[in-house]
Amino acid sequence: MNIRRRLLYAILALTTMTSIAVTGYQVLGGPTVTFLQSLYMAVITLAGVGYGEIIDTSHNPALRVFNMFVVAVGVMITVYVFSVVTAFLVEGEIRNLFWRRTMQKRIQELKDHYIVCGLGDTGRYAVEEFHRTSTPFLVIENHEDNVTRFKEHESGRYKEILYVIGDATEESVLDAAGLDRAKCVIAAVASDKDNLVTTVMVRQKNPNVRIVARCADVKFADRMLRAGANTAVSPNAIGGLRLASEAMRPHVTSFLDLMLREKSRTLRIDEIVVAGTSPWVGKSLDDLKFHASYHLQPLAVKTSTGEHKHDFMVNPPDTLALQGGTVLIVMGDVEEIRRARHDAHHTPHLHAPASSPASTS
Repeated sequence: MNIRRRLLYAILALTTMTSIAVTGYQVLGGPTVTFLQSLYMAVITLAGVGYGEIIDTSHNPALRVFNMFVVAVGVMITVYVFSVVTAFLVEGEIRNLFWRRTMQKRIQELKDHYIVCGLGDTGRYAVEEFHRTSTPFLVIENHEDNVTRFKEHESGRYKEILYVIGDATEESVLDAAGLDRAKCVIAAVASDKDNLVTTVMVRQKNPNVRIVARCADVKFADRMLRAGANTAVSPNAIGGLRLASEAMRPHVTSFLDLMLREKSRTLRIDEIVVAGTSPWVGKSLDDLKFHASYHLQPLAVKTSTGEHKHDFMVNPPDTLALQGGTVLIVMGDVEEIRRARHDAHHTPHLHAPASSPASTS
């Protein structure tokens, strides 16, 4: 049970027992017993401090039996309350202290990570995707209560989420999030104006980082791009396109939903960049034994040279020679994509074909 809930139940039990004791002392003690005397008697009895009885029970058997009941039950409740309060103060504070120190160290070690500004209705879905694909990220959020609620709502899945409390438009907060080492920043707070300011600040501090900005008003999209964002995304526009897709091509959208919602596997459409120094340069997909080695399906290729540079070649042939700057759009499991991306920058694993994950399950 959650420590906060245990504390609430303990306080409720103690309050209930105190009320029962006060009422019993007044009813059984007679008209001469005042409320203050009953309350004082209840407190010293429940606390077990050992003071003398201010309400005489020696000549009232019913009152003495009731007092024994209060002592027996009250002591158990009091001990439980003290244990829960101690656990709440000691465990909670120590855990928070150690976690904050650990979190600061992990944030300082982050590199090529993603920064999500805002843990609202939009940012939380980006966080879920990064978490499911084991992508390094952290969150910038104005209020720590929002982070706490998100962690509690998700049943502990995000208990070790990295975050920085502060305003994403402030330079010190961006520095604390490791902006100089980040790969991408997602500006996803509720206000379009704040996202615009965040975009300007991020672009000024890191000219090379990729910026994806949320804009509820489509009219802000052009401002975001002029301010330095690489892409401006409108949830309303995306929602409209999704509605049209559901109406016209329901099986396609069901397949895409399956990729995102299937928990047993993380099937995704992703990209692999072939740099100029890559060992893949000059080799074809057939030379790399791409299908057999990585179990990935190439969907398209984008080249930076040739007659059709910057255009996508859909369903590329296996004989296509890869050049520096080529971007492969592939579909497959994220672990296989990660392995292929590693091999594209290092010595490739031209091993014998392994059984696919689907066939071994």
